[in-house]
Amino acid sequence: MTANDNNHRGLLPAGLADLLPPDAAREARAIDAAIERFAAFGYERVKPPLVEFEESLLGGPGAALASQTFRLMDPVSQRMMGVRPDMTVQVARIAVTRLKHEPRPLRLSYGGNVIRVRGNALKPERQFAQVGTELIGVDSAEADAEAVLLSVDALRAIGVAALTVDMNLPTLVAAVVAGLELDLEVAARLRHALDRKDEAAITKALAEKDGDGKATDLFVGLLRAAGPAATALAQLRKLKLPAAAAAEAARLADVVALIGAADEDLPLTLDAVDYRGLEYQTGVSFAVFSLAGRQELARGGRYSAGYPEDGVSEPATGFTLYMDAVLAASHPATARPRLFLPAGTPWSAAGSWQARGYNVVRAVGPTPDARLEAKRLACTHALVDGDSVPL
Repeated sequence: MTANDNNHRGLLPAGLADLLPPDAAREARAIDAAIERFAAFGYERVKPPLVEFEESLLGGPGAALASQTFRLMDPVSQRMMGVRPDMTVQVARIAVTRLKHEPRPLRLSYGGNVIRVRGNALKPERQFAQVGTELIGVDSAEADAEAVLLSVDALRAIGVAALTVDMNLPTLVAAVVAGLELDLEVAARLRHALDRKDEAAITKALAEKDGDGKATDLFVGLLRAAGPAATALAQLRKLKLPAAAAAEAARLADVVALIGAADEDLPLTLDAVDYRGLEYQTGVSFAVFSLAGRQELARGGRYSAGYPEDGVSEPATGFTLYMDAVLAASHPATARPRLFLPAGTPWSAAGSWQARGYNVVRAVGPTPDARLEAKRLACTHALVDGDSVPL
């Protein structure tokens, strides 16, 4: 085998990477910190499998990620399986099948890796760790607010202090379209115009259906309902929305009020027409960002858990933390000092030094100079004549 062959062994597919020291340890600590905070609020951890049958993985909300799912044939059952691109649908499956007789609301947490067929310009990684919670079996503003507040709590526990939350209502436009009885072609043009934040395109999309201009004014008003949550909600209240859309806007206002009462210093923004990436959400949704950057740290919101196409579903809300982004936004914790223990040091001696805050690195053979060997192994201290000596 040539040196060039060895170099090729280290190549990985695009979007995949080895997580090396100290980043792998940082990620593990961050996951543990988040899961601990979830448990403190009554969320119990579940561990779904990495792969499962395609019809289960891609049913219900999982259908939105069908194009991002790796598929393979199970040689045992001869059925198609998928490698999970997201863990939310798996936790929902557990809730409506194995845990269907447990009392509601059901609080579940999870952590694990997912893999997708392709990344995107903002997130080129195809494999990454997800950590999150699902609150299943209840549809209330209090539950929506709990998801937001718990995601913020977990991020702060990990070490991301300066946060902002962007609130969304991805079903609002559809409710207005239905209330105004607009046809599918007009609705599609409107959706495109709203996604581009283009007021002129809104006017053009409704040109043949809006003789008095009221519908155009309404959708332009929805587009302008963006910015700080209080200001955006005030704009929404001025609009004459159809009944179903007005109820959704009122629900969003209730959630914002609950979050503000619990954490008055948490910045909240609102984009009433944002939809991209939220296709399977059925109500109040949100994304969490760091004030130091605009990379998305968490995303969540209301959805139907289970398989609505089979008549098996429950109201749910939850969120996912994206650990690669979270670690990039958090400050690394101070590493524990590493103490080199020379050959001949009793195994039992390690415990006392670990109790004092050291990680210990034991020699596995004689070394002529403990200090030099300690430095070679990236230790910060060496045990010399029974004392910890800094290097």
